[in-house]
Amino acid sequence: MTSADSGWNGVRVVALGGGTGLPVVLRGLKAELFRGGGPVDRSRLTAVVTVTDDGGSSGRLRRELDMLPPGDIRNCLVALSHERPLVARLFQARYRAGETLEGHSCGNLVLAALAQEEGGSFLDAIEVASAVLNVRGRVLPLTLEPCRLVARLADGAELAGESAIAGRGGRIERLRVDPPDIPPTPGVVEAIESADIVVLGPGSLFSSLVPNVLVPEVVGALGRTRAFRVLVLNAMTEQGETGGLTAAGHARAVIEHAGFPVLDAVLVANDAIPAEVIERYRAEGAGRIEPDDPELETLVPMVIRASVLQAGPKVRHDALLTARTILRAHRVWRRRGRIAEPERLRPRRRAVVRGPRR
Repeated sequence: MTSADSGWNGVRVVALGGGTGLPVVLRGLKAELFRGGGPVDRSRLTAVVTVTDDGGSSGRLRRELDMLPPGDIRNCLVALSHERPLVARLFQARYRAGETLEGHSCGNLVLAALAQEEGGSFLDAIEVASAVLNVRGRVLPLTLEPCRLVARLADGAELAGESAIAGRGGRIERLRVDPPDIPPTPGVVEAIESADIVVLGPGSLFSSLVPNVLVPEVVGALGRTRAFRVLVLNAMTEQGETGGLTAAGHARAVIEHAGFPVLDAVLVANDAIPAEVIERYRAEGAGRIEPDDPELETLVPMVIRASVLQAGPKVRHDALLTARTILRAHRVWRRRGRIAEPERLRPRRRAVVRGPRR
C-alpha cells in the first residue's frame, strides 16, 4: 500500500448485500477508507443490508416482535466497529441453552430491545448500537417495510420465504419481493446517487444480492449514479441456489432482474483452490465458479480477475485484498474515462433469469 492510497482521496462507497459476504467487504473497506487519525466522515461508507431473512434467530424475532430481521444488520455493525473488541464479542455471543433463548445472538436481542426503547424505531436502534460499537460508516436496512422473497422455480413451483426457497432447492427462474414496490429506507437512494463506488456482493445471489435490484427506487438510483458499479462474485456456487450457474450467469441474473445494465464491472477470484477443497465442496453440491468465463466480457465493460481469497479450508474472500482490488479498479476505470461507459438508463421490464447453460 502506497502513501498515495491512504484515505483514497475521499472516495465514498456504498456496499449492498447481506449474509456473511457483506461484512467481509465492509471490514476491508473500513480499513482502507479510514486510514490514519483525525475526524471520521461516516457517510463515506454505507452498508445497505437486505432484510428478507426469515430463519434462525432473526426469523424468530421477526415473527414474535413484528420487527425487521436483525441478524445481518448486527453482523455489519460488528464488521464496522472500531476498537471495541469486547463489545463486538458481546454482540456476536450466542445463547447455547434455554428454551426460549437458545440460538439467539446477544446482539439480535440488544437491537430488538433498543428498537422498543426507541419507540419502535429500528433505525434509531441501529444508531444507538452504532455509537456503542464506535462504528465507522453507516448501516441502513434496504427497506423498513416487512417483505419476503417469492421465487418461481424451473419446475413451475412457487415458493415464498427465504428459508423455504433455500430448503427446497431447484433452479430459480424468477425472483420477486412481496409486496412489490416497497420503498427504500431514507438515505439509501441518496447514498447511491452520491457514491463513487457501489459494490454488490459477495454473497448469496438470490437471497442477498438480487433483492437489492427488486426495489424500484434503488434500481433507479443505480441507473442515475455516476458511481463505479461492481459485482463481486462468490468463488463457489451454493447448493440449492446457484448450482451449475456460471460466472456470466450470476452477472446476468443481476442485470436481468434489474431490467437494464446496472454493472460496470465484475470482480471474479482467480486464485488456485486446492483440489481437496474443491472436492469437499463438490460432495456438498457446490462447485467452483470458473473465472475464465469469456461471456463475462459481453455483459460488462470491465472484468477484473484477481487473487482475492484467503487461505484456509473454506473458500472465503480476504477482506483487505477484496477492498484494495475494488478501490484500485475504480482508479483505473476513472483514469480511462469510465471504460466504455454504457448509457445510464431507467429500469425497464423485469426479465426472467435464464438457468445455467448446458
